[in-house]
Amino acid sequence: MRNSSRGQVDPFIVMDVMEAARQAEEAGRHIIHMEVGQPSTPAPKAARLALTKAMEHESLGYTVGLGLPELRKGIASLYADWYGVELNPDRVAVTAGSSGGFLLAFSGLFDAGQTVALGAPGYPSYRQILKALSLRALDIPTSAENRFQLVPGDLEGQDFDGVMVASPANPSGTMLGKPELTDLIQATHARDALFLSDEIYHGIEYEQKAVTALEISDDVCIINSFSKYFSMTGWRVGWLIVPEDNIRQIERLSQNMFICPSHASQVAALAALDARDEMETNMVTYRRNRQLMLDGLPKAGFDKIAPPDGAFYVYADVSEYTDDSVAFAREILEHAGVAVTPGLDFDAARGAGYLRFSYARATADIEEGLLRLKRFMDNRA
Repeated sequence: MRNSSRGQVDPFIVMDVMEAARQAEEAGRHIIHMEVGQPSTPAPKAARLALTKAMEHESLGYTVGLGLPELRKGIASLYADWYGVELNPDRVAVTAGSSGGFLLAFSGLFDAGQTVALGAPGYPSYRQILKALSLRALDIPTSAENRFQLVPGDLEGQDFDGVMVASPANPSGTMLGKPELTDLIQATHARDALFLSDEIYHGIEYEQKAVTALEISDDVCIINSFSKYFSMTGWRVGWLIVPEDNIRQIERLSQNMFICPSHASQVAALAALDARDEMETNMVTYRRNRQLMLDGLPKAGFDKIAPPDGAFYVYADVSEYTDDSVAFAREILEHAGVAVTPGLDFDAARGAGYLRFSYARATADIEEGLLRLKRFMDNRA
């Protein structure tokens, strides 16, 4: 049976690293996981208890395509609480994680052959989902001077139908302030293009609160998820926010692609919205881990880094050590027992000289991982 050209997407390298780490663990080795952006904490206790109760008393069958009305209202309330933004719940679609949100947004807002501009380095699945939908991903190199975020000047001379931005970003953890985000949205709209904002790491911020694109314009598309701040990666529940004129299109697509998001995950997510105290306890760990990384990575020789504003990643320039980040990551896993992600996942043109380090795990793991990295680099010198 033949394969489609649309399905010929690149592998998600971090998942290959995860598998190599799993095989090493299966062989009896102790691996420190700095490769994947997955919190070490479980879903909030309130979320787990709510689902336990629901399983005892409810059938948990299909929900409507856009998700439980109570959850959509809860998400809208989150925007009032976090940003002071009044959001009509009718604009909210509950999705199968942010990945489901990307599928719905890209398929609902763009036609085959259209182009979406992405800042590089950036989340690799954007490019691959766009390709699978017969859309074109336009990678635009960002600079370390701009902390790996797009600026309006980067868009000059480019031809595109939409712009996707993430703040806090993966892999850099850097954020756009309100003036910078405003400038980008205005530059995008001036080109009659659509603006999409990946806000999956909102809530995980350090020096200042992240800005949602909804604070600046209603004519934007927001993708978010319960995966990161709410510590619910495997539950696969997220949300999409679009203007009122677009929601029916998204609803029809959701009905046909997914029927509905997981009812069980929606029940848990609704309860998670009221578990902010527990989430803030997790933030204490992330702040501690971030400082450990900022102190420890330079001691190990990884000193070309931009301090992250949010998320739980550090993106390091390792070009003085290698021109093959995949091989370098493999060497670190083999000799140091630390799993890290090659920069090629995020930037096809320059990523061979970068690594991403995640500090989402327990503090003890981060401390041990940094010790191993220093020992490895000392021995390699």
